[in-house]
Amino acid sequence: MKSKKVLAVVLAGLMTASLAACGSSGSNGAAAGGDSAATTAAGGGEAAAAKPAGDAITLQVAFENSASEPVGAGWEKAQEILNEKSGGTMAIEIYPDSQLGDKSSLIDSMLLGENVCTLADGAFYADYGVPDFGIVFGPFLFDSWDQCWTLTESDWYKEQCAKLEEKGLKILASNWIYGERHTLTTKPVNTVDDLKGMKIRVPSNAIQSEGFDVLGATSTGMALGDVYQALQTKTIDGAENPLATLYGRKLHEVAPYLILDGHVKNFTTWVCSADWFNSLTAEQQQWLVETAEEAGKYNNEVQATADGEYLQKMKDEGVTVVEPSDEVLKAFKEKAQPFYEMGDKFGWSDGLYDTVKKAMGAE
Repeated sequence: MKSKKVLAVVLAGLMTASLAACGSSGSNGAAAGGDSAATTAAGGGEAAAAKPAGDAITLQVAFENSASEPVGAGWEKAQEILNEKSGGTMAIEIYPDSQLGDKSSLIDSMLLGENVCTLADGAFYADYGVPDFGIVFGPFLFDSWDQCWTLTESDWYKEQCAKLEEKGLKILASNWIYGERHTLTTKPVNTVDDLKGMKIRVPSNAIQSEGFDVLGATSTGMALGDVYQALQTKTIDGAENPLATLYGRKLHEVAPYLILDGHVKNFTTWVCSADWFNSLTAEQQQWLVETAEEAGKYNNEVQATADGEYLQKMKDEGVTVVEPSDEVLKAFKEKAQPFYEMGDKFGWSDGLYDTVKKAMGAE
């Protein structure tokens, strides 16, 4: 009997070690991504046993986006996947449209150990104690999606995920394409110089604020749910986000000019409380990580199709779309370059820009 107990503990430990720090690597429908480092907290396999069916362990997945966006479809798929994997002992509840609050309040809830999950990115993680993570949201850092996935599979990225977990936040998956972030405005923008003095809404974090300020704009941090009214009342002159979000929030109704600058290739991550995650058994942890990653692949398939559809809908509904030339984009990138010389302001490690460029295969 004693040997069986020892074997059970060993197997649980091995299973825990197999979990990814930020999701396991693998092929992604639209793109490959993820991570396979073993940074799950020790002891996960010795946590309390799963609750019986009928009293399912529930994760509340909340986000500011509309349920009609690809991320909404992705989490509807995740509900099916987790129910099947867990035999109904685990469940996902979806709360779109800021129903449980904005991103910052959701992350604060996670730090209290609550069973909440949301999408967040390196810029937010920088504000929550892992400053180097913020660089992944810098303007014009990536030239291709392949560079994103190379970075998420790198040792550098695994280290950032481990540091974040020490701060109380566990990344479940990093392989979700959120989209290329473009700029929607109330008056035309044809070149980077046209942004000068314009008030552009960004999520409330230092990285994205400075990233737009360096382009000549005046950034304004604001919850996504407040942006429509702010544009309508001329409190701001524009907003940036992927097409799915810009269209999903109907922002083009009050800001009819779009420049496809693609200033950030936005892969997103799904994050939950490390304390809550570590209260699960190793098997439950594995189900959850696998679910988030498999749903990410589905999201990416939906995203690839949706981008073209959203762009066409916006054109059909009267939006003036600027597709900048290579020369114009080069000017944007050159204007953005001083951002990467601001490492001291963000608390970055020495030589971080060069380290990250190497890690993503862009030396």
